[in-house]
Amino acid sequence: MSLDIYSSPEHEFEPELGLPEKLPEGERILWQGSPDTKATLLRVFHLKMLGIYFGLLLAYRLVTGFTEGEALTEILFAGIRIVAISGLGLGLIGLLGYLIASTAVYTITNKRVVMRIGIVLNMTFNFPLKMIESADCGVTKHGSGDIYLKLSKGTKIAIFHLWPHARPGKWAVPQPALRGIKNCPEVAQILVDAWAAQNNVIARTVQVNESKTVETKSPYSGVEAA
Repeated sequence: MSLDIYSSPEHEFEPELGLPEKLPEGERILWQGSPDTKATLLRVFHLKMLGIYFGLLLAYRLVTGFTEGEALTEILFAGIRIVAISGLGLGLIGLLGYLIASTAVYTITNKRVVMRIGIVLNMTFNFPLKMIESADCGVTKHGSGDIYLKLSKGTKIAIFHLWPHARPGKWAVPQPALRGIKNCPEVAQILVDAWAAQNNVIARTVQVNESKTVETKSPYSGVEAA
């Protein structure tokens, strides 16, 4: 079981961490964890790209100021304003990313996947393993990644209820996602084994292929999870 879980006083009332009620007899937790804050900032909010954008904006303002012959003090104050606004924006995004990661708990049991998500209003989603048709795992070179769950036909959840715990680009038929998971291949294998046992099929082995991507223009390598 993973120990990468955020705990906070407002969730002390939970019968069991990350779960709305005590597990019934015969059900047990196989893995439990929370999104990694750094992975959430990089993959959900593209913090690195935003930093580059603000850096280019600052450089452009300084260069144009010098080429147009503006006073040094005017250029300096303009640069300070850009740095202050950029820092404030990145700080707010960083705070949002931390809150998203620290309030979410993912749980895999031998019978279902449970997602407790939400910053202000917590919601808990239960996905029985028999409801999951397949799952994909997108893994970065550092081993962290996302696990996307494709649910059986007819099962739909509004993207606004799931975001950002949903597969990017799947707006019409949202796919729940375990975002920013450390050691994603190992967690995916746990899900594979549980899914196979619950559906009475032969378990597959998770294979990480660095030459393939889960979807076009994705930096992840493809991993079939179930």
